Amino acid sequence: MLAVVLAAWVSVAADSSVPPPKGEDAPPEVFSAERALHHLHNLATAARPIGSQASRQTEDELVRQLRGLGLSVEVQRSVGTRRAAGLATFGRVDNIIATLPGTDSTGVVVLTAHHDSAAMGPGAADDGAAVAAALETARALVHGGEPLRNDLVVLLTDGEEDGALGADAFVRHHALARRDGVVLNFEARGVGGPSTLFETSDGNATLVKTVHEVVPHARGNSTLVQLYRLLPNNTDFTPLTRAGFSGLNFAFFHEASRYHTAQDTVERLDPASLQHHGTTMLSLARALGDADLTTIEATHDVTYFPLLGTTVRYPDTVAVPLAVGACGLVVFLGWLVRRRRLATVPRMLLGAASAIVPIVAAAVGAQALWLVLVSLRPGYSLMGGLLHEPVAFEATLLVLTAASLFTWYVPLRGRLGPSALTVGALCWPALLGVGFGWFAPSAAYVFTVPAIVSALAAIIALAVGKRPLWSVISLVVGAAVSTAVLVALAHTALLGMGYALAGVPAVLLAVWGLTLLPLADWFLRQSGQRPGLGTRLGVPAVAVPLVVASVAAGLVENEPGSENPVRSHLAYVLDADADVAKWVSGEQEPTDWTRRHVAERGPSGLPPGYARGELWTGPAPVIDVEGPDVTVSGRTADTLTLHVDSVRDATSVILRFDRPITEVTARTGTAPPATVQVTGIRANTWPGEVRFRDLPPSGVELTVRTAPGDQLRVTAIDETRGLDVVPGFLPRPPHVVAGTREDGDVVAVARTYAF
Repeated sequence: MLAVVLAAWVSVAADSSVPPPKGEDAPPEVFSAERALHHLHNLATAARPIGSQASRQTEDELVRQLRGLGLSVEVQRSVGTRRAAGLATFGRVDNIIATLPGTDSTGVVVLTAHHDSAAMGPGAADDGAAVAAALETARALVHGGEPLRNDLVVLLTDGEEDGALGADAFVRHHALARRDGVVLNFEARGVGGPSTLFETSDGNATLVKTVHEVVPHARGNSTLVQLYRLLPNNTDFTPLTRAGFSGLNFAFFHEASRYHTAQDTVERLDPASLQHHGTTMLSLARALGDADLTTIEATHDVTYFPLLGTTVRYPDTVAVPLAVGACGLVVFLGWLVRRRRLATVPRMLLGAASAIVPIVAAAVGAQALWLVLVSLRPGYSLMGGLLHEPVAFEATLLVLTAASLFTWYVPLRGRLGPSALTVGALCWPALLGVGFGWFAPSAAYVFTVPAIVSALAAIIALAVGKRPLWSVISLVVGAAVSTAVLVALAHTALLGMGYALAGVPAVLLAVWGLTLLPLADWFLRQSGQRPGLGTRLGVPAVAVPLVVASVAAGLVENEPGSENPVRSHLAYVLDADADVAKWVSGEQEPTDWTRRHVAERGPSGLPPGYARGELWTGPAPVIDVEGPDVTVSGRTADTLTLHVDSVRDATSVILRFDRPITEVTARTGTAPPATVQVTGIRANTWPGEVRFRDLPPSGVELTVRTAPGDQLRVTAIDETRGLDVVPGFLPRPPHVVAGTREDGDVVAVARTYAF
């Protein structure tokens, strides 16, 4: 069992490790985190959301730095778009495009990062680290080594946090987006950890092979790629690959509780993560910069994953045959068990049917853990399950999963027999492998590989039963491989998804426990022990106090303070028509600080169409400002052309419509018109919505096509950042920070129009 524990530790440690940062004295051709940090100290001093003064200052500094390196620099000023259900988002963006010409270009290599940040923090990691890495990479390419064969473009986009607006504007309006090439996008969802390959373009075989050949300490697995393709999340990588680029997307995501908050600072950023980001970027820029890009074809996807110090890689087309082979090995194991008269077929079938119980129980227990944590600390609901100090809660999850397995195994071992349970347990990873092989082939290995090695180990142990040394060697190797695959991925899933979705890593841990049954059964046979009533009673007797103790330890470790603050959500909303103002919070249970502003649940007194979901409100003083101005400049049966302006020079305006919208076109100054096709409706508010970020001083003209109807009501809301201008606002104490909702910490002034 020591080997299994060691395999678990090694797999998690290897998957989380990063190389040490290099100092300023590193050779010129080498990436240095210390040199990159000099840039970051200049860039990430304050939040720089789209359209802000800090964003424009950052833009000027980046242009100066890139031109100082000798690159040809252009600032693309345009309007980007994004669509979602019932929603059209527009925004003025300033993309920085710097080009390093190649000697004999076969295509373009695009290094991409976004220079804007979320409004709640300085964005040192997201995405300042990637911007600084791009500057240091460009320096290393210019001043160290031979010129590249291919053109290299450093694309620093704007408006990513509002929906990849800058990337959208680039692919729709810039000539470089028409060229063939490869995009390398770099992101962050935390302040530490390895730079991990988590997304690729389709047909990724050649690019993934390149990563593993040239990137030192390459991290990532194809399950992340498969998962990201199934989720609605997107970065700048999404519009770029949709435009035809091949590409790779990297991010680090440890300490994700600091993501999009005031704690995403240079001081909290791990320099080793910056080093890994930059080493990865520079290695791939050099390799792809000198490659014949015309030979990089999107042929097929590959499965890849780390395993005990090496990387396994094979075509996705092998996923189903391997999964079927795993099922065949389990069937053969069952045949061998029956032939040795260790179990009957009905008992093995009962073992297989019952083995779903610990998997489901572990998932339910994990989700129940999250509900308990939120009930004890309501502020966790705003953190999406991403907790500051999760180690004690990780122990809770392990105990709950182990208890699920023991509670199932102990009573049934005596009734069905250990061999029946072993064969039945291995049916589940084998069958899950088949299912994933058909529908998510890049992730099928998670179940197929443990099923294969565990079944093979059990078969070998039975075949050499009179030679215990070979039996234990085969079983330990099988358990170690299963551990390396499943435990590392469960840890990664917990870091990325958080405890709100703890059921996913719990399922992986439960399947891992099932694959250890051949080894556990062998040890029990050798020792002559047989779990009895005492063992059955001992499971809850041990598990309950361990769960209570680990939860208590986790709560103490995560006690709110300046190092581990709670999040809060608060906005000031003024209905300019009714001359009524409210403090508004979307917290499930407001923090003590928030309760000093809000007191009652419900949207009473808010402008029509403002409320989204459940809200807390409280009376607020009415400040002397005017609401947004909306006038009609054209109208047909189903189309309305509106001129929208903010009298108080707000940077953002939102229009909510009381019936669905199907198409919106925005026109601003000299920028080309931007059109968004809209489907579906908004949830928990009026069905149609249009947003415009970085509203120009002259306003914007919006042509909106709506569902048929008579009178149309439109609520216009303009927003400015910061609540300090409101009399009676109480600043947050050190243990409270602003949450990540985009409508928090804003002064919102609304007017409702009928057309």
